[in-house]
Amino acid sequence: MKNEVKTTTIQNVFRILLALFMIYAGFSHLTFNRIEFQTQVPDWVPLSKDLVVILSGIVEMALGLSLLFWKKQRARIGWALALFFILIFPGNIAQYLDGRDAFGALNSDRARLIRLFFQPLLIAWALWSSGAWKAWRNSKK
Repeated sequence: MKNEVKTTTIQNVFRILLALFMIYAGFSHLTFNRIEFQTQVPDWVPLSKDLVVILSGIVEMALGLSLLFWKKQRARIGWALALFFILIFPGNIAQYLDGRDAFGALNSDRARLIRLFFQPLLIAWALWSSGAWKAWRNSKK
């Protein structure tokens, strides 16, 4: 699979927005939302909730920065980010099932349920804006 893929201006705008969102989210994991994120870590995760929040924040920041600056690996980074969104999805499901509030906005079953439907959109956003889908399709030709 070719990793350096030509993307459109609109893809680049959305890729930059996603990267900035990831950097902000990662920073918030490590600072002002750290406790909120700890409440979202399911009890069945066999690690310290704080460690999970710290590690996921570091990963989010690394993925965001990579998506911004590592052009030659952008397609692979898109796949990595999509995988990250898939890996954290069980935590979002657990938050819904356990009725755990977070961030003031996720304070009802309805809000937590609606959030679940955004995860596939984030996955698609990562794959499309990074050119990962295009690179994969081109590799099949």
